Amino acid sequence: MRYFLELSYLGKAYCGWQRQPAMPTVQQTLEQVLSTLLREKIEVVGAGRTDTGVNASYYVAHFDCSSPIADCAQLCYKLNRTLPGDIAVERIRAVRAEAHARFDAREREYRYYIEPKKNPFTRDLTWQYHVPLDVERMNSAAESLLRYEDFTSFAKLNSNNKTNICHLKHASWREDEQGVLCFTIRADRFLRNMVRSIVGTLVDVGRGRYTPQEFEQIVAARDLSRSSAGAPAQGLYLSDVKYDEALWLDPAAASKSKDE
Repeated sequence: MRYFLELSYLGKAYCGWQRQPAMPTVQQTLEQVLSTLLREKIEVVGAGRTDTGVNASYYVAHFDCSSPIADCAQLCYKLNRTLPGDIAVERIRAVRAEAHARFDAREREYRYYIEPKKNPFTRDLTWQYHVPLDVERMNSAAESLLRYEDFTSFAKLNSNNKTNICHLKHASWREDEQGVLCFTIRADRFLRNMVRSIVGTLVDVGRGRYTPQEFEQIVAARDLSRSSAGAPAQGLYLSDVKYDEALWLDPAAASKSKDE
């Protein structure tokens, strides 16, 4: 039987999602606990990689087990009792045998948070950036992202991507009452380090290093050397992953969305 896990995690203590030799990762931690509780070797496949220190407020992974799980809610409870406090499982659902957490994801959303002042309670959760930023300029530049599909200018070197083509559906900044900035970006797929590189370059637009027109030239150049340094990992969150409802065995179980 195949199941989807819906979870969230704080990335500070982990070297990303993907299993690595002798390094703590979210995937490895989940596999160890699931294998113990289900009394068989369990391998978990995630919706995508998140880098060292990157967070997920909503993440999806799948796993197979030899026998049907009698009570998914009870297993979820046991997982949360056993997992470390920085990983939380929200739900476990049975899916069709061919369902795949990575390849069947039709849209992903990331959010990046920037705080304008020092805050000891969120220093591991946001980028605390003290230079004033022009949000209107940053939004003007972000609009140009939707006119392009090749994001080589923001792709990590030596990532072995088959293609740097991504289809963006949304990219914008908003500012709350406390002055905290949130960048939301949605696409069918993302390249390694792409969002952090985009954010870092947009921040340079906001502080006046580039104009929105020069930012668009950076996108069009398809040249990584033109973009700015990537933003710090702690401000980045994978915030949503969307799937077709047909993947679930329960036809009444609609795909979870943070917009609902």
